[in-house]
Amino acid sequence: MGLDDKIKNAAQDVAGKAKEAFGKGTDNERLEAEGKGDQTEAHVKKAGENVKDAFK
Repeated sequence: MGLDDKIKNAAQDVAGKAKEAFGKGTDNERLEAEGKGDQTEAHVKKAGENVKDAFK
């Protein structure tokens, strides 16, 4: 996994957490769900990159 990918995944995870928190604070269920989705997507990408790294 390249450093760029790690940074992008971490940024997406942090943005997702912020979105989720803002959604909770404003009772915006759609925004909260989007934040959770962003976090999940970042975790899936990280797992995929870890698998690729394991086979190098």
